[in-house]
Amino acid sequence: MRLSRYFLPVLKETPSEAQIVSHRLMLRAGMIKQNAAGIYSWLPLGFKVLKKIEQIVHEEQAKAGHIPMLMPTLQPADLWRESGRYDAYGPEMLRVTDRHERGLLYGPTNEEMITDIFRSHVSSYKALPLTLYHIQWKFRDEVRPRFGVMRGREFCMKDGYNFDLTQEDAFHAYNRHMVSYLRTYERMGLKAIPMRADSGPIGGDNTHEFLVLAETGESEVFYDAAITDLTFGDRSVDFDDRAACQAIVDEWTAPYARTDETHDAEMFDKVPEERRRTSRGIEVGQIFYFGTKYSEAMGATVVTPEGDRVPVHMGSHGIGVSRLVGAIIEASHDDKGIVWPEGVTPFHCGIVNLRQGDGDCDAACERVEAALIAMGLDPLYDDRDERAGAKFAGMDLIGLPWRITVGPRGLKDGKVELTCRRTGDSEEMGIDAAIDRIGQIYSVAS
Repeated sequence: MRLSRYFLPVLKETPSEAQIVSHRLMLRAGMIKQNAAGIYSWLPLGFKVLKKIEQIVHEEQAKAGHIPMLMPTLQPADLWRESGRYDAYGPEMLRVTDRHERGLLYGPTNEEMITDIFRSHVSSYKALPLTLYHIQWKFRDEVRPRFGVMRGREFCMKDGYNFDLTQEDAFHAYNRHMVSYLRTYERMGLKAIPMRADSGPIGGDNTHEFLVLAETGESEVFYDAAITDLTFGDRSVDFDDRAACQAIVDEWTAPYARTDETHDAEMFDKVPEERRRTSRGIEVGQIFYFGTKYSEAMGATVVTPEGDRVPVHMGSHGIGVSRLVGAIIEASHDDKGIVWPEGVTPFHCGIVNLRQGDGDCDAACERVEAALIAMGLDPLYDDRDERAGAKFAGMDLIGLPWRITVGPRGLKDGKVELTCRRTGDSEEMGIDAAIDRIGQIYSVAS
């Protein structure tokens, strides 16, 4: 993409309403525009990151055997009356009435709707286990929307729902989701810690939140520092192997890690003092097992091998897709701007032409651009007639992980400059060597 043809409305000044780093940088980098309190338009750069995150989520859900679908944003109020949550949910639910006086709501979550879909089409244990999920926009009418996409009213979420014959089967689904989430967050360059949490209005006794440590987090968290040394890495997982999934869950839940709602001071005191940590955390996902809460209320039953009809065991599992954009920025930035991890960067590499209009510089930049595109990569070529300082500042602000700088002085020796955004380290090398290095980086990252 040529920057001269791209829509990237960067701001020189920080808007006064932006209180935290991610909100400030997303506005300044031209990623979002506020339309109303807690409601944003996703501009091209922000939308690219959002779609990158969605793609990683889809890929990891597929590996775990989960099936994608799509449910609507508006839901019939009668479904929520069946479950008993219509009145219990509170003022965060946006309730509306259509022209026929039928009650609707803008879905904050989809337990009722997915249960209705299940009971309409599944009647035998032979269809189990089954996990369905979708990525869809939700709405919760926060009394004080703030912090940009971190606490907006409209937000994009992956929510998945498992249906199982027995509690044991449902616990395996719970473990399967925890493992897939650990993989998902690491691919985004995040250290997301599973912490015992409170179920809130979803219900159920068994639930973990995934939290990214950050000073701006809304949750106070208590944890054993040993958990920050754990990495999932590139280990292979058979999601049908119950023992293997349980072993990974045991590994990640053995160290103490809890949010303030479930914190147990007596248990925390048993952690060696030098490893006790108190911090703030940003919630980026949560998994629940809630048993037969919805299936009993709504008649979602199956016939067992013995011929009995029983309510299915269920769980729900969410990832905050739009919130993750803000969380990644909170975890990965510096005083110059965003620092995108390779897995979610909107463009793989920036190309800066220090002398636009110079025949040799233009040709070299076009050569680099074409070679990266041929590799299947997506570069952003700053071909504007701007001074070098402005081009560097812009690239630093939007945070692309790598930059290739082309100038007449280096080209005399056949060299360009390759710069790592995270470290600031630069290295002069031949054009082909720089192209190959970028290709190797993303080959490893994928």
